[in-house]
Amino acid sequence: MIPIVTPAEMGAIDRAAPEPVEVLIGRAGAATARAALRMLGGGYGRRVAVLAGPGNNGHDGRDAARRLARRGVRVVVHELGDLPARIDGVDLVVDAALGTGARPGFDAPQVAAGIPVLAVDLPSGVDGLTGEAGDGVLAADRTVTFAALKPGLLLGRGRELAGAVEVADIGLDTTAARAHLVTDADVARLVPSRPTDAHKWHAAVWVVAGSPGMTGAAHLTARAAQRAGAGYVRLSTPGLDDDPGRPTEAVGTPLPSDGWADAVLADAERFRALALGPGLGRASDTADEVRRLLGALETPVVVDGDGLHALGDDPAAVLADRPGPTVLTPHDGEAQRLLGHPVPADRLDAGRGLAARTGSVVLLKGPTTVVAGPDGRALVVTAGDARLATAGTGDVLTGVVAALLAVGTDPLGAAAAGAHLHGRAGVLGFPRGLVAGDLPDLLPHAFPQT
Repeated sequence: MIPIVTPAEMGAIDRAAPEPVEVLIGRAGAATARAALRMLGGGYGRRVAVLAGPGNNGHDGRDAARRLARRGVRVVVHELGDLPARIDGVDLVVDAALGTGARPGFDAPQVAAGIPVLAVDLPSGVDGLTGEAGDGVLAADRTVTFAALKPGLLLGRGRELAGAVEVADIGLDTTAARAHLVTDADVARLVPSRPTDAHKWHAAVWVVAGSPGMTGAAHLTARAAQRAGAGYVRLSTPGLDDDPGRPTEAVGTPLPSDGWADAVLADAERFRALALGPGLGRASDTADEVRRLLGALETPVVVDGDGLHALGDDPAAVLADRPGPTVLTPHDGEAQRLLGHPVPADRLDAGRGLAARTGSVVLLKGPTTVVAGPDGRALVVTAGDARLATAGTGDVLTGVVAALLAVGTDPLGAAAAGAHLHGRAGVLGFPRGLVAGDLPDLLPHAFPQT
Protein backbone atom coordinates (compact mmCIF):
# COMPACT_ATOMS: atom_id res chain seq x y z
CA MET A 1 0.00 0.00 0.00
CA ILE A 2 1.14 3.55 -0.68
CA PRO A 3 1.57 5.54 2.56
CA ILE A 4 -0.36 8.75 3.15
CA VAL A 5 0.86 11.24 5.76
CA THR A 6 -0.49 14.59 6.88
CA PRO A 7 1.67 17.73 6.66
CA ALA A 8 2.29 17.52 10.42
CA GLU A 9 3.29 13.86 10.15
CA MET A 10 5.55 14.68 7.20
CA GLY A 11 7.26 17.36 9.26
CA ALA A 12 7.96 14.84 12.01
CA ILE A 13 9.32 12.35 9.46
CA ASP A 14 11.63 15.05 8.04
CA ARG A 15 12.90 15.95 11.51
CA ALA A 16 13.57 12.30 12.35
CA ALA A 17 15.66 11.70 9.24
CA PRO A 18 19.32 10.88 9.98
CA GLU A 19 20.48 12.87 6.92
CA PRO A 20 20.88 16.66 7.03
CA VAL A 21 18.20 18.70 5.32
CA GLU A 22 20.60 19.64 2.49
CA VAL A 23 20.85 15.97 1.51
CA LEU A 24 17.08 15.58 1.47
CA ILE A 25 16.72 18.73 -0.65
CA GLY A 26 19.24 17.31 -3.08
CA ARG A 27 17.29 14.07 -3.39
CA ALA A 28 14.01 15.94 -3.84
CA GLY A 29 15.60 18.26 -6.40
CA ALA A 30 16.96 15.29 -8.33
CA ALA A 31 13.53 13.62 -8.36
CA THR A 32 11.95 16.87 -9.56
CA ALA A 33 14.53 17.28 -12.31
CA ARG A 34 13.98 13.72 -13.52
CA ALA A 35 10.22 14.27 -13.65
CA ALA A 36 10.74 17.54 -15.53
CA LEU A 37 13.01 15.91 -18.10
CA ARG A 38 10.44 13.19 -18.72
CA MET A 39 7.79 15.83 -19.32
CA LEU A 40 10.13 17.83 -21.58
CA GLY A 41 11.21 14.80 -23.57
CA GLY A 42 14.84 15.85 -23.18
CA GLY A 43 16.97 18.69 -21.85
CA TYR A 44 19.12 20.56 -24.34
CA GLY A 45 17.49 23.72 -25.66
CA ARG A 46 14.33 23.34 -23.59
CA ARG A 47 13.06 26.32 -21.55
CA VAL A 48 11.74 26.05 -18.00
CA ALA A 49 10.35 28.57 -15.52
CA VAL A 50 10.63 27.66 -11.83
CA LEU A 51 8.44 29.34 -9.21
CA ALA A 52 10.43 29.18 -5.96
CA GLY A 53 9.28 30.10 -2.48
CA PRO A 54 11.32 30.74 0.66
CA GLY A 55 10.88 27.30 2.30
CA ASN A 56 12.22 23.84 1.59
CA ASN A 57 9.77 23.47 -1.29
CA GLY A 58 11.42 26.42 -2.96
CA HIS A 59 14.87 24.96 -2.22
CA ASP A 60 13.76 21.74 -3.92
CA GLY A 61 12.81 23.78 -6.98
CA ARG A 62 16.10 25.69 -7.04
CA ASP A 63 18.07 22.46 -6.73
CA ALA A 64 16.08 21.02 -9.64
CA ALA A 65 16.78 24.19 -11.64
CA ARG A 66 20.54 23.76 -11.19
CA ARG A 67 20.36 20.14 -12.29
CA LEU A 68 18.25 21.00 -15.32
CA ALA A 69 20.69 23.74 -16.32
CA ARG A 70 23.50 21.15 -16.29
CA ARG A 71 21.44 19.16 -18.79
CA GLY A 72 21.28 22.10 -21.19
CA VAL A 73 17.90 23.45 -20.11
CA ARG A 74 17.49 27.21 -20.11
CA VAL A 75 16.03 27.89 -16.67
CA VAL A 76 14.59 31.06 -15.18
CA VAL A 77 13.85 31.05 -11.43
CA HIS A 78 11.07 33.39 -10.30
CA GLU A 79 11.11 34.11 -6.58
CA LEU A 80 7.83 34.15 -4.69
CA GLY A 81 8.03 37.87 -3.88
CA ASP A 82 8.64 38.82 -7.51
CA LEU A 83 6.45 36.55 -9.62
CA PRO A 84 5.47 37.78 -13.09
CA ALA A 85 1.82 38.27 -13.91
CA ARG A 86 2.11 35.92 -16.88
CA ILE A 87 4.48 33.20 -18.01
CA ASP A 88 4.96 32.53 -21.70
CA GLY A 89 7.67 31.31 -24.03
CA VAL A 90 8.72 28.26 -22.01
CA ASP A 91 8.23 24.52 -22.38
CA LEU A 92 7.44 23.78 -18.73
CA VAL A 93 6.58 25.54 -15.48
CA VAL A 94 7.82 23.99 -12.23
CA ASP A 95 5.67 25.08 -9.30
CA ALA A 96 7.79 25.04 -6.15
CA ALA A 97 6.39 28.18 -4.58
CA LEU A 98 4.73 26.74 -1.46
CA GLY A 99 4.95 23.44 0.41
CA THR A 100 2.55 21.09 2.13
CA GLY A 101 2.25 23.30 5.20
CA ALA A 102 0.79 26.22 3.25
CA ARG A 103 -2.86 27.18 3.38
CA PRO A 104 -5.14 28.20 0.50
CA GLY A 105 -4.69 31.73 -0.79
CA PHE A 106 -1.88 31.56 -3.37
CA ASP A 107 -2.37 33.54 -6.59
CA ALA A 108 -0.22 31.98 -9.28
CA PRO A 109 0.90 33.74 -12.44
CA GLN A 110 -1.19 33.16 -15.51
CA VAL A 111 0.42 30.48 -17.66
CA ALA A 112 -0.05 30.59 -21.40
CA ALA A 113 -2.20 27.85 -22.89
CA GLY A 114 -0.41 24.65 -23.80
CA ILE A 115 2.44 24.99 -21.29
CA PRO A 116 2.47 22.00 -18.93
CA VAL A 117 2.95 22.44 -15.18
CA LEU A 118 4.90 20.22 -12.79
CA ALA A 119 4.05 20.74 -9.12
CA VAL A 120 6.63 19.98 -6.44
CA ASP A 121 5.13 17.97 -3.56
CA LEU A 122 1.74 19.71 -3.87
CA PRO A 123 0.29 22.43 -6.12
CA SER A 124 0.97 25.72 -4.36
CA GLY A 125 -2.07 26.97 -2.49
CA VAL A 126 -3.68 23.54 -2.03
CA ASP A 127 -4.21 22.62 1.62
CA GLY A 128 -2.08 19.54 2.21
CA LEU A 129 -4.52 18.17 4.78
CA THR A 130 -7.90 18.72 3.13
CA GLY A 131 -7.35 19.45 -0.56
CA GLU A 132 -9.10 22.81 -0.25
CA ALA A 133 -7.84 25.46 -2.63
CA GLY A 134 -8.48 29.03 -3.65
CA ASP A 135 -9.19 30.22 -7.16
CA GLY A 136 -5.60 31.25 -7.86
CA VAL A 137 -4.00 27.79 -7.73
CA LEU A 138 -2.08 26.68 -10.78
CA ALA A 139 -3.46 23.34 -11.95
CA ALA A 140 -0.66 20.84 -12.48
CA ASP A 141 -0.40 18.26 -15.22
CA ARG A 142 1.79 16.21 -12.90
CA THR A 143 2.86 16.36 -9.27
CA VAL A 144 5.99 14.75 -7.87
CA THR A 145 5.58 14.28 -4.14
CA PHE A 146 8.15 12.92 -1.73
CA ALA A 147 8.19 9.83 0.49
CA ALA A 148 4.39 9.53 0.78
CA LEU A 149 1.14 10.87 -0.55
CA LYS A 150 -0.46 13.80 1.24
CA PRO A 151 -4.22 13.87 1.91
CA GLY A 152 -4.54 17.11 -0.06
CA LEU A 153 -3.50 15.25 -3.22
CA LEU A 154 -6.45 12.89 -2.84
CA LEU A 155 -9.22 15.00 -1.31
CA GLY A 156 -11.31 17.97 -2.42
CA ARG A 157 -10.10 20.08 -5.32
CA GLY A 158 -6.56 18.96 -4.66
CA ARG A 159 -7.13 15.65 -6.40
CA GLU A 160 -8.06 17.39 -9.65
CA LEU A 161 -5.46 20.16 -9.37
CA ALA A 162 -2.59 17.72 -8.77
CA GLY A 163 -2.93 15.92 -12.10
CA ALA A 164 -1.03 12.64 -12.32
CA VAL A 165 0.84 12.02 -9.06
CA GLU A 166 4.08 10.14 -8.60
CA VAL A 167 5.70 9.40 -5.23
CA ALA A 168 9.48 9.76 -5.20
CA ASP A 169 11.50 7.83 -2.65
CA ILE A 170 14.02 10.17 -1.03
CA GLY A 171 15.03 7.80 1.75
CA LEU A 172 12.59 8.83 4.48
CA ASP A 173 11.02 6.33 6.87
CA THR A 174 7.24 6.26 6.43
CA THR A 175 6.58 2.96 8.20
CA ALA A 176 4.64 4.77 10.94
CA ALA A 177 2.04 6.05 8.45
CA ARG A 178 -1.51 5.39 9.69
CA ALA A 179 -3.19 5.85 6.30
CA HIS A 180 -2.57 4.17 2.97
CA LEU A 181 -3.90 4.26 -0.59
CA VAL A 182 -5.40 0.98 -1.81
CA THR A 183 -4.14 -0.47 -5.12
CA ASP A 184 -5.10 -3.49 -7.22
CA ALA A 185 -2.23 -5.44 -5.70
CA ASP A 186 -3.54 -4.71 -2.22
CA VAL A 187 -6.97 -6.08 -3.11
CA ALA A 188 -5.39 -9.30 -4.36
CA ARG A 189 -3.64 -9.60 -1.01
CA LEU A 190 -6.60 -8.60 1.16
CA VAL A 191 -9.15 -11.00 -0.35
CA PRO A 192 -8.35 -14.66 0.39
CA SER A 193 -8.62 -17.35 -2.26
CA ARG A 194 -11.46 -19.82 -2.04
CA PRO A 195 -10.21 -22.97 -0.27
CA THR A 196 -10.25 -26.22 -2.18
CA ASP A 197 -12.75 -27.75 0.26
CA ALA A 198 -15.13 -24.79 0.15
CA HIS A 199 -18.88 -25.26 0.09
CA LYS A 200 -21.65 -22.68 -0.15
CA TRP A 201 -21.97 -22.12 3.60
CA HIS A 202 -18.29 -21.17 3.90
CA ALA A 203 -19.19 -17.75 2.49
CA ALA A 204 -22.90 -17.35 3.21
CA VAL A 205 -24.49 -13.88 3.33
CA TRP A 206 -27.90 -12.97 4.68
CA VAL A 207 -29.38 -9.82 3.17
CA VAL A 208 -32.05 -8.24 5.36
CA ALA A 209 -33.30 -5.38 3.26
CA GLY A 210 -36.23 -3.94 1.38
CA SER A 211 -39.85 -3.45 2.33
CA PRO A 212 -43.13 -4.50 0.70
CA GLY A 213 -43.37 -2.69 -2.62
CA MET A 214 -39.76 -1.42 -2.31
CA THR A 215 -37.51 -4.38 -3.10
CA GLY A 216 -35.15 -2.91 -5.68
CA ALA A 217 -32.39 -2.00 -3.21
CA ALA A 218 -32.56 -5.48 -1.67
CA HIS A 219 -32.21 -7.12 -5.07
CA LEU A 220 -29.15 -5.02 -5.93
CA THR A 221 -27.48 -5.90 -2.65
CA ALA A 222 -28.16 -9.61 -3.09
CA ARG A 223 -26.91 -9.69 -6.70
CA ALA A 224 -23.75 -7.84 -5.73
CA ALA A 225 -23.03 -10.26 -2.89
CA GLN A 226 -23.40 -13.17 -5.30
CA ARG A 227 -21.06 -11.67 -7.87
CA ALA A 228 -18.49 -10.65 -5.24
CA GLY A 229 -18.00 -14.22 -4.03
CA ALA A 230 -20.76 -15.17 -1.60
CA GLY A 231 -21.44 -18.90 -1.92
CA TYR A 232 -24.99 -18.64 -0.65
CA VAL A 233 -27.24 -15.58 -0.38
CA ARG A 234 -30.43 -15.52 1.63
CA LEU A 235 -32.71 -12.56 0.97
CA SER A 236 -35.33 -11.56 3.51
CA THR A 237 -37.63 -8.55 3.45
CA PRO A 238 -39.61 -8.04 6.67
CA GLY A 239 -43.33 -8.37 6.05
CA LEU A 240 -42.94 -9.86 2.57
CA ASP A 241 -43.92 -13.53 2.29
CA ASP A 242 -42.82 -14.01 -1.30
CA ASP A 243 -40.56 -12.03 -3.61
CA PRO A 244 -40.72 -13.52 -7.11
CA GLY A 245 -38.51 -10.75 -8.47
CA ARG A 246 -35.48 -11.65 -6.35
CA PRO A 247 -32.29 -12.85 -8.08
CA THR A 248 -32.76 -16.44 -9.24
CA GLU A 249 -30.00 -17.94 -7.10
CA ALA A 250 -30.91 -16.01 -3.93
CA VAL A 251 -32.91 -18.03 -1.42
CA GLY A 252 -35.96 -16.14 -0.24
CA THR A 253 -36.81 -16.57 3.43
CA PRO A 254 -39.81 -14.69 4.84
CA LEU A 255 -39.57 -12.56 7.95
CA PRO A 256 -42.56 -11.32 9.93
CA SER A 257 -43.54 -7.67 9.91
CA ASP A 258 -43.17 -7.43 13.68
CA GLY A 259 -40.42 -8.86 15.84
CA TRP A 260 -38.31 -9.92 12.87
CA ALA A 261 -35.05 -9.29 14.72
CA ASP A 262 -35.70 -12.42 16.81
CA ALA A 263 -36.11 -14.51 13.68
CA VAL A 264 -32.79 -13.27 12.31
CA LEU A 265 -30.97 -13.86 15.60
CA ALA A 266 -32.31 -17.41 15.77
CA ASP A 267 -30.57 -18.43 12.54
CA ALA A 268 -27.78 -15.90 12.04
CA GLU A 269 -24.98 -18.15 13.29
CA ARG A 270 -25.12 -20.09 10.01
CA PHE A 271 -23.98 -17.00 8.09
CA ARG A 272 -20.54 -15.43 7.78
CA ALA A 273 -21.91 -11.92 7.19
CA LEU A 274 -25.16 -9.98 7.17
CA ALA A 275 -26.12 -6.98 5.02
CA LEU A 276 -28.66 -4.79 6.77
CA GLY A 277 -30.62 -1.74 5.80
CA PRO A 278 -31.05 -0.93 2.10
CA GLY A 279 -34.69 -0.11 1.47
CA LEU A 280 -35.94 -1.26 4.88
CA GLY A 281 -37.94 1.91 5.43
CA ARG A 282 -37.85 4.40 8.26
CA ALA A 283 -40.86 3.50 10.36
CA SER A 284 -40.16 3.70 14.09
CA ASP A 285 -40.88 -0.01 14.65
CA THR A 286 -38.41 -0.89 11.86
CA ALA A 287 -35.75 1.24 13.52
CA ASP A 288 -36.44 -0.47 16.84
CA GLU A 289 -35.90 -3.88 15.24
CA VAL A 290 -32.63 -2.75 13.62
CA ARG A 291 -31.27 -1.50 16.94
CA ARG A 292 -32.39 -4.64 18.76
CA LEU A 293 -30.77 -6.87 16.15
CA LEU A 294 -27.48 -5.00 16.19
CA GLY A 295 -27.34 -5.04 19.98
CA ALA A 296 -27.36 -8.85 20.07
CA LEU A 297 -25.97 -10.03 16.73
CA GLU A 298 -22.49 -11.61 16.80
CA THR A 299 -22.27 -12.07 13.02
CA PRO A 300 -20.27 -9.42 11.12
CA VAL A 301 -22.71 -6.93 9.63
CA VAL A 302 -22.67 -4.18 7.01
CA VAL A 303 -25.13 -1.39 7.81
CA ASP A 304 -26.31 0.94 5.06
CA GLY A 305 -29.21 3.15 4.06
CA ASP A 306 -32.20 2.89 6.35
CA GLY A 307 -30.12 0.79 8.73
CA LEU A 308 -27.91 3.82 9.30
CA HIS A 309 -30.97 6.02 9.79
CA ALA A 310 -32.18 3.64 12.49
CA LEU A 311 -29.05 4.38 14.54
CA GLY A 312 -30.37 7.88 15.22
CA ASP A 313 -28.13 10.69 16.38
CA ASP A 314 -26.35 8.55 18.98
CA PRO A 315 -24.97 5.56 17.08
CA ALA A 316 -22.51 4.78 19.86
CA ALA A 317 -25.40 3.86 22.15
CA VAL A 318 -26.23 1.00 19.79
CA LEU A 319 -22.82 0.03 18.44
CA ALA A 320 -20.09 0.69 20.98
CA ASP A 321 -20.72 -2.58 22.85
CA ARG A 322 -21.90 -4.65 19.89
CA PRO A 323 -20.69 -8.26 20.19
CA GLY A 324 -19.67 -8.59 16.53
CA PRO A 325 -17.79 -6.57 13.89
CA THR A 326 -19.65 -3.71 12.19
CA VAL A 327 -19.07 -1.85 8.94
CA LEU A 328 -20.97 1.41 8.43
CA THR A 329 -21.21 2.78 4.87
CA PRO A 330 -22.54 6.36 5.06
CA HIS A 331 -22.55 9.01 2.38
CA ASP A 332 -22.07 12.58 3.59
CA GLY A 333 -25.72 13.17 4.45
CA GLU A 334 -25.89 10.02 6.55
CA ALA A 335 -22.51 10.76 8.10
CA GLN A 336 -23.69 14.23 9.11
CA ARG A 337 -26.50 12.71 11.15
CA LEU A 338 -24.20 10.15 12.74
CA LEU A 339 -21.55 12.75 13.56
CA GLY A 340 -23.98 15.42 14.69
CA HIS A 341 -22.41 18.01 12.37
CA PRO A 342 -21.50 18.38 8.68
CA VAL A 343 -18.60 16.28 7.46
CA PRO A 344 -15.48 18.48 7.74
CA ALA A 345 -12.98 18.98 4.95
CA ASP A 346 -10.55 16.75 6.85
CA ARG A 347 -12.32 13.56 5.82
CA LEU A 348 -9.68 11.27 7.29
CA ASP A 349 -10.28 12.79 10.69
CA ALA A 350 -14.06 12.56 10.23
CA GLY A 351 -13.92 8.87 9.38
CA ARG A 352 -11.54 8.09 12.22
CA GLY A 353 -13.64 10.01 14.72
CA LEU A 354 -16.85 8.20 13.84
CA ALA A 355 -15.06 4.85 13.83
CA ALA A 356 -13.58 5.45 17.29
CA ARG A 357 -16.90 6.66 18.65
CA THR A 358 -18.86 3.64 17.43
CA GLY A 359 -16.23 0.91 17.59
CA SER A 360 -16.98 0.23 13.91
CA VAL A 361 -15.23 0.34 10.59
CA VAL A 362 -16.54 3.41 8.76
CA LEU A 363 -16.64 3.55 4.96
CA LEU A 364 -17.20 7.24 4.23
CA LYS A 365 -18.34 7.32 0.62
CA GLY A 366 -17.35 10.07 -1.78
CA PRO A 367 -15.26 10.82 -4.89
CA THR A 368 -12.41 9.74 -2.64
CA THR A 369 -13.60 7.09 -0.20
CA VAL A 370 -12.13 6.97 3.31
CA VAL A 371 -12.26 3.70 5.24
CA ALA A 372 -11.33 4.10 8.90
CA GLY A 373 -11.01 1.68 11.78
CA PRO A 374 -11.53 2.29 15.49
CA ASP A 375 -7.76 2.00 16.03
CA GLY A 376 -7.03 5.00 13.79
CA ARG A 377 -5.88 3.08 10.74
CA ALA A 378 -7.31 4.38 7.48
CA LEU A 379 -7.40 3.14 3.90
CA VAL A 380 -8.17 5.50 1.04
CA VAL A 381 -9.81 4.45 -2.23
CA THR A 382 -9.70 6.49 -5.43
CA ALA A 383 -10.98 3.82 -7.86
CA GLY A 384 -14.09 4.77 -9.77
CA ASP A 385 -15.42 7.99 -11.19
CA ALA A 386 -18.59 10.05 -11.53
CA ARG A 387 -20.39 7.16 -13.25
CA LEU A 388 -21.11 5.81 -9.77
CA ALA A 389 -23.13 8.93 -8.91
CA THR A 390 -26.43 7.23 -9.66
CA ALA A 391 -29.19 5.74 -7.54
CA GLY A 392 -28.59 2.29 -6.13
CA THR A 393 -24.82 2.04 -6.39
CA GLY A 394 -24.53 2.22 -2.60
CA ASP A 395 -26.76 -0.84 -2.32
CA VAL A 396 -24.37 -2.69 -4.62
CA LEU A 397 -21.42 -1.65 -2.47
CA THR A 398 -23.14 -3.04 0.62
CA GLY A 399 -23.44 -6.45 -1.03
CA VAL A 400 -19.81 -6.43 -2.12
CA VAL A 401 -18.51 -5.63 1.36
CA ALA A 402 -20.76 -8.28 2.91
CA ALA A 403 -19.45 -10.91 0.49
CA LEU A 404 -15.84 -10.01 1.27
CA LEU A 405 -16.55 -10.30 4.99
CA ALA A 406 -18.10 -13.69 4.32
CA VAL A 407 -15.02 -15.03 2.51
CA GLY A 408 -12.89 -14.13 5.52
CA THR A 409 -11.51 -10.66 4.82
CA ASP A 410 -11.05 -8.59 7.98
CA PRO A 411 -13.58 -5.73 8.33
CA LEU A 412 -11.21 -2.87 7.46
CA GLY A 413 -9.85 -4.78 4.48
CA ALA A 414 -13.31 -5.89 3.33
CA ALA A 415 -14.60 -2.32 3.34
CA ALA A 416 -11.58 -0.95 1.49
CA ALA A 417 -11.33 -3.80 -1.02
CA GLY A 418 -15.08 -3.61 -1.57
CA ALA A 419 -14.92 0.11 -2.32
CA HIS A 420 -12.00 -0.44 -4.68
CA LEU A 421 -13.71 -3.27 -6.58
CA HIS A 422 -16.94 -1.26 -6.72
CA GLY A 423 -15.05 1.64 -8.28
CA ARG A 424 -13.24 -0.61 -10.77
CA ALA A 425 -16.54 -2.16 -11.81
CA GLY A 426 -17.91 1.31 -12.46
CA VAL A 427 -15.14 2.29 -14.87
CA LEU A 428 -15.67 -0.95 -16.78
CA GLY A 429 -19.23 0.15 -17.53
CA PHE A 430 -20.79 2.48 -20.06
CA PRO A 431 -19.17 5.94 -20.15
CA ARG A 432 -22.67 7.42 -20.08
CA GLY A 433 -25.91 5.84 -18.92
CA LEU A 434 -24.50 3.41 -16.37
CA VAL A 435 -27.09 2.28 -13.82
CA ALA A 436 -26.60 0.43 -10.57
CA GLY A 437 -28.03 -2.75 -12.03
CA ASP A 438 -25.10 -2.91 -14.48
CA LEU A 439 -22.54 -3.18 -11.70
CA PRO A 440 -23.06 -6.70 -10.30
CA ASP A 441 -22.25 -8.35 -13.64
CA LEU A 442 -19.13 -6.20 -13.98
CA LEU A 443 -17.80 -7.16 -10.55
CA PRO A 444 -16.15 -10.46 -11.54
CA HIS A 445 -14.12 -8.56 -14.12
CA ALA A 446 -13.06 -6.00 -11.50
CA PHE A 447 -11.15 -8.48 -9.37
CA PRO A 448 -7.38 -8.42 -10.02
CA GLN A 449 -6.42 -11.31 -12.23
CA THR A 450 -3.82 -13.58 -10.63
